[in-house]
Amino acid sequence: MQISEAPGRNSDKPREECGVFGVWDHADAAALTVLGLHALQHRGQEAAGIVSFDGERFHSHHALGEVGENFSDEAVIRSLPGDRAIGHNRYSTTGDAVLRNVQPLFADLASGGFAIGHNGNLTNARRLRRALVERGCLFHSTTDTEVIVHLIATSAKDSVEERLVDALEQVVGAYSLVAMTNTAMIGVRDPLGVRPLVLGRIGGGWILASETCALDIIGAEYVRDVEPGEIVLIGAGGVRSLAPFPPRPKRLCVFEYIYFARPDSSVESVNVYEARCRIGEELAREQPAAADVVVPIPDSGVPAALGYSREAGIPYEIGIIRNHYVGRTFIEPTDRIRHLGVKLKHNANRNLIRGKRVILVDDSIVRGTTSTKIVEMVRNAGASEVHMRVASPPTTHSCFYGVDTPERNELLAARHDVEEMMRLIGVDSLAYLSLDGLYRALGERGRDAGAPRFCDACFSGRYPIPLVDRSEGDTDGQLSLLAETR
Repeated sequence: MQISEAPGRNSDKPREECGVFGVWDHADAAALTVLGLHALQHRGQEAAGIVSFDGERFHSHHALGEVGENFSDEAVIRSLPGDRAIGHNRYSTTGDAVLRNVQPLFADLASGGFAIGHNGNLTNARRLRRALVERGCLFHSTTDTEVIVHLIATSAKDSVEERLVDALEQVVGAYSLVAMTNTAMIGVRDPLGVRPLVLGRIGGGWILASETCALDIIGAEYVRDVEPGEIVLIGAGGVRSLAPFPPRPKRLCVFEYIYFARPDSSVESVNVYEARCRIGEELAREQPAAADVVVPIPDSGVPAALGYSREAGIPYEIGIIRNHYVGRTFIEPTDRIRHLGVKLKHNANRNLIRGKRVILVDDSIVRGTTSTKIVEMVRNAGASEVHMRVASPPTTHSCFYGVDTPERNELLAARHDVEEMMRLIGVDSLAYLSLDGLYRALGERGRDAGAPRFCDACFSGRYPIPLVDRSEGDTDGQLSLLAETR
C-alpha cells in the first residue's frame, strides 16, 4: 500500500497489492513463512520481507524481487531465528520499488518491538500523515502502513492492544493486517472485510494468511476466516478475539473471486475455482454466441471458459498457449521486433483455431491493449469469427481500496460503450456478464436484492468506504462519490 497519486500504470489487468502471512509457535517459523509467501506470490511480485522474533531480538530480511529470488538460500533462513515470524509480498501502486517501502515495517515502541504487514489501502492516509508530521513524527517510507505505526506509537493508551484499537479507530480504508510484538501475533480485518484474512493451525502453532492456499502449502489446517472488524490476538494463552467496531454488512472485494485469489483457495468458505466456473455458466446463459469452440485467455480465463463451455454445450479447447517462462527481467532486444511482444507470452494453437468460430473468454478487460493483440493473433491463426465474452461487468471505475487499477480516463469501458469497444478490440461480438449475473453466480439474488454483499465499486461506482484524501483535493473527476448512500 503505497500512498498513491494515481492507481495503475501500464498493466491490462488490475493487480492485487499485497499478501500477508504469519506463524506463531513453530520451530521452523521463518521457513514456513517463506513457503507461505511463495503460495501468495500472485498477490505481489515487487518485493518481499520477513521479520522473526527469537524471544529476545527481532530479525529481518527485506529484498526487492520475488520470494524465490531472495529467500531460497539457507543462510537467509538461519538469519531469521525464532518460533514466530510474519511476512509480506508487496506490489506498489506508484513510485519506485525501494527497500525502505518493503514490509513488514518494524519499529521500536516504548512497549517493545512492533512489526506489521498490510494488504489494502487507507483512504485518509494523507490527512493523517500531514497531522502526524505536524506533531513531529518522522516518516521513513511512503507507505500508508507507516501511518498506522505512528498512530500506535503516539497513542495515549496503555497496552499495545489498546493503542492498536485507538489507531484503527482513526483510519479509514480497506485493510488486512498481520502484526507481531514481543508477546503476541495479531491479525486484523477492516470493518467491512474488503480484504481477506484467514486463521489456520499447524501442530500447536497458529497461522495467519491472506488465502487458504498458503495454509495448504505448509500442511496447516484451515480454522476460519478472520471476521470483518475483528482483531485476533495470538499469544501464550492461545487465541483471543476482539470486536471493537460496530458491526457492518460484509463487503468483500468481489474481484477476489473473479481474478485475484488463487483458484485453489477458498475465500469466505467459497472455493474460488468453483465460483469462477459458475460465473462462466452464468455468462453463457446471459450472453450466448453461435460458435464452434470456446477458448480461454490464459490463465485467469480458464475456469470461466470451462463453465461457459459446459453451459453452452460448445467444445472447450486450449486454443492459446501461454509461455510461463517470460519473466519480469526479459528485455526486448531491438525495436524491430518490439511489435511481437504479445507472442512472448501467448501464442495461438493454429490447428484448433483455423476455420473456427471462436469464443474467447477472459475474466476482465481494463485498458483493452492485450485483448486487441490477442484477437489479432487469433484472426491471424485463421479463425473465421472471433467473439469475446467477459466474465465480469465492465470495469468503469478505479479502485482505491488496495487494488492497482488505472485512472478512470484510462479504463476502456469508462470511455466507450460496448459497440465502440467491439470495434476497437476487433471482435465480431463483445458481451460482459451483468452485475446481477455476477451476484447470482456467487449465490446472491442480485446486486440490489437487499444489502450488497461485495465491494463492486470498480463496476458500479458505488464506493462503500469514504475516499477522504481524494475528496480533499486529489480528484480525477469521479470522486464526488465519497461513499455509496446505501
